[in-house]
Amino acid sequence: MNARGALGKYGEELAARRLTEAGMTVLERNWRSGRTGEIDIVAREGDTLVVCEVKTRRERSFQHPMAALTPVKAERLRGLAERWVQEHGGAPPGGVRIDLVGILVPRRGAPEVEHVRGAA
Repeated sequence: MNARGALGKYGEELAARRLTEAGMTVLERNWRSGRTGEIDIVAREGDTLVVCEVKTRRERSFQHPMAALTPVKAERLRGLAERWVQEHGGAPPGGVRIDLVGILVPRRGAPEVEHVRGAA
């Protein structure tokens, strides 16, 4: 695994921990739908299905992680969420929500983890 892959895996671990600490149940990680893409984390919060995009950046990177969810990416996530729901028995009573967890990893000290509910 290269450094970028290791950073992403680290970020997903932090995100899953944050979601669990917030009372969510992680159902699946790195769910793939053929060639159309991947959902980083699928979780449940009460009766709502949460599709979570995780973006991890180093402190001095070009773009803040929270700016990485573009309209195109959001549309792709909505399509992936729809496909996940179809393959897993339909939408729950609380519907589906897309969240974003942005992680900023400094050179020293603890990473900053920000969770935005209903980001897309």
